[in-house]
Amino acid sequence: MGCDPGDAGGRRLLIRIARVVPDLATFAVDDGFAYAVPEGLDVGVGAIVRVPLGGRRIRGYVVSISEGPPEGLKEVLAVSGDLPVFDGDLLEVLRWAAVHYVAPLATLLAKAAPPNLPRAPLHRDGDPAGGDVPTRVRTRYWLGPGPWDTRIGDAVAGVVTAGGSALVMAPSLAEVRLLAEGLGTRFPGRVRVASSGLGNAEVTRVWSEAATLPGLVVVATRDAALWPIAGLGLAVVVGEGRRGLKDRATPTVDAVTVLWRRSTVERFSLILCGLVPTTDVLARAPQLTRLEPGRLWGLVELVDRREDPPGAGVIGTTIRRSLHAVLRSGGRAFVLADRRSPALRCVQCRALRLCPSCGSDPGRTAICPRCAAELGGCAGCGGGHFEAVGAGVGRLRHELAGFLGPAAVGERGDGRPVVVGTERDLAGLDQVDLAVVVDGDGPLRAPHYRAVEDGLRLLARTVAAAGTGRGRKAIIQTSDPGHPVFEALRRGDPMPVLEAEASSRSTAGLPPGGELLVVEAADAPGDAAEALRTALGNRASLHGPADHRGRVRWLVRAADLRAARVALRGVVHEWREHGARVRVDADPIDL
Repeated sequence: MGCDPGDAGGRRLLIRIARVVPDLATFAVDDGFAYAVPEGLDVGVGAIVRVPLGGRRIRGYVVSISEGPPEGLKEVLAVSGDLPVFDGDLLEVLRWAAVHYVAPLATLLAKAAPPNLPRAPLHRDGDPAGGDVPTRVRTRYWLGPGPWDTRIGDAVAGVVTAGGSALVMAPSLAEVRLLAEGLGTRFPGRVRVASSGLGNAEVTRVWSEAATLPGLVVVATRDAALWPIAGLGLAVVVGEGRRGLKDRATPTVDAVTVLWRRSTVERFSLILCGLVPTTDVLARAPQLTRLEPGRLWGLVELVDRREDPPGAGVIGTTIRRSLHAVLRSGGRAFVLADRRSPALRCVQCRALRLCPSCGSDPGRTAICPRCAAELGGCAGCGGGHFEAVGAGVGRLRHELAGFLGPAAVGERGDGRPVVVGTERDLAGLDQVDLAVVVDGDGPLRAPHYRAVEDGLRLLARTVAAAGTGRGRKAIIQTSDPGHPVFEALRRGDPMPVLEAEASSRSTAGLPPGGELLVVEAADAPGDAAEALRTALGNRASLHGPADHRGRVRWLVRAADLRAARVALRGVVHEWREHGARVRVDADPIDL
């Protein structure tokens, strides 16, 4: 009896086979392709390799290793870099993220990799040694204003002592640098800084050390949320809810969301820090800890703008007097200028201009940008003339300099006693004696469903900049002093407002009581709406299309969108194959 040609002495020849996902931003390669691993080539899960595909040498990621017959398989050509960029647990999270963000798997795999090829770091004297990190999964929320470096250092110490590593994440590079400076004093030689503000070579070096040397404290911006970190025992996110923690470009990865998922799969502890938690996070029921008893911030004084006559300017009498007093005492002040459009009020009756349908601030447009309702005159008196109650940085500096003097007014870092800035300037701002919000209404009336909690977060951060103690306070001008947010600010407690928001939004089927997803497309095919409806079926409701900044936009909504996200992958792939530019915003915050 003859032997099979692929048989060696009656035993079938088996070889190592690598399944490789090519580094191509398309859903078509999500399943990967099988390649034979040549004898002597060290290839494992997470390796970056070069493989033949369509007559080209393509970079790809190894997602599995198995054994099988060699018939018809091309070979892996080479291994690129010294280190794998993910292991099995992190790969599980990356696969989940690809579905959640309706993105090609290769796009998510690339987020685990450094900008250059990973190289094994040189071990130097003083490099931390690894150990057995105790497995403990616990999610906590620290409610307070910071500063955070001392408290985070106490939490990190236990992990590092046990031989594990910690990841500390902040929304801005300024905050990353401040945290790294404080933690570097506590853990000399162990802190590594990672952010997109560094060069590719430096980021790759930090990535390589973090991936191989347990016992490090990696302080980073959101870019490191999917990095492999050796012995990761704790992740800390400062400023939960801030926009700097979420990517705007597709895939719209949110650092808190992926770290929460990673913590359950990789079994490390997660600590979130902030003044005003998001309702989405509160719905997940972390262990909530108030860092200080009583008020979370200092005294707040409200100024009712309805008492000001038309044309009174954007800075009222109370603020003028308080700023003069601060200067006389040698103190410092911060004046917030909201970068978005300021709220408008009716010149005739001085009521805020709001959309009568959804209650948001429509600005000066004739159509509400949130609900598309047609707007007429003032809802209260029918008047057609409106004036801004806030202003941008330039106008505020000019008006302040007019009564305080040009030498007194400037920007952060120039040493002048009165600083005018935006939300970005709050990061790392030294404590001041007086915090001023010229337009407290604009942030609360933004045309999206998260306006109240986002506005409260911004106002609370501004108020907290004044600290506590004798003579310190914040002043907020408003034309709606009865708004629940202002009561929360006066009491120093955000929780009642957040609980009410979560309840009302859940009733309406909005997060956290439901899920939303936005699909935007430029050059979409003519049957785009029908294709979406067919793909979604009864998995979710579809709203739209609507024009949005030159693109067509649809809203996808359901109590649970997992099945809808999977169904959308085919539609998005087909549109992109035909030249459409498609953006999918999973968990949108500007809607």
